[in-house]
Amino acid sequence: NCKSLEHITREVVEKNGIDATVSKVEDIVEIMNYGVMKTPALVVDGKVEIKGRVPSAEEIRQILTKKQIL
Repeated sequence: NCKSLEHITREVVEKNGIDATVSKVEDIVEIMNYGVMKTPALVVDGKVEIKGRVPSAEEIRQILTKKQIL
């Protein structure tokens, strides 16, 4: 599921021309520092937006474009 979330997120960023850096965190301590106990999780600007499921591409797009507007 983590790989799926990473793949979908990269596709959304590329297809929508979103200025973002996508990285996959694998360090368990870093993951726990976000308070994530169930993966996968989507963290944007240090805030956990989604955890425990793979969201749709549209949901990811909405989260990322909302962040660009702010």
